[in-house]
Amino acid sequence: MKKEYDLKKMKEVKNPYKSIKKSVGINLSPEVIDYFKKIAEEAKIPYQKLIDLYLLDCVKRKKRLKLSWAI
Repeated sequence: MKKEYDLKKMKEVKNPYKSIKKSVGINLSPEVIDYFKKIAEEAKIPYQKLIDLYLLDCVKRKKRLKLSWAI
């Protein structure tokens, strides 16, 4: 190893391991959280990861929720 390094010659490199996910706040019903926690426990994965995987599947399959409002 060198005794001294010239750090001014170094180029900035982006961290390739930095999470590409975005943190958001979301309000979920207790029933929804309990449901995903139960399934996540059986699958041995964190429930937030399970919710993310489920929503990602919805995106890939282009699922749409059909709502109809009673008038």
